[in-house]
Amino acid sequence: QVQFVESGGGLVQPGGSLRLSCAASGSIFTIYTMGWYRQAPGKQRELVATISSGHSTNYAEIVKGRFTISRDNAKNTVFLQMNSLKVEDTAVYYCNAIYGMWSGTRSASWGQGTQVTVSS
Repeated sequence: QVQFVESGGGLVQPGGSLRLSCAASGSIFTIYTMGWYRQAPGKQRELVATISSGHSTNYAEIVKGRFTISRDNAKNTVFLQMNSLKVEDTAVYYCNAIYGMWSGTRSASWGQGTQVTVSS
């Protein structure tokens, strides 16, 4: 069983910053790709950013230059630094990880989500 603990969401004014973190724990042998996705009310879940175990990154066009994804492999933790936040960034943010378990199984899981609200 793998668990995720997300933190860092909250209410911020337009132009402000937030830093999300997501720590994975459990019977994990290695984590391949970690990422952040978000879902706004009435919309589908969408990719925000991903990062490989070798720290290669991929961003959605709408967050490029404003958001930075990073990870600490030793702590199985992924971060999302969000700057210059806009009202349209308001959503529930979910972390995701693709990992290998000690049993040899490869799987993927989602965090519970953390609310980010950008409003004046």
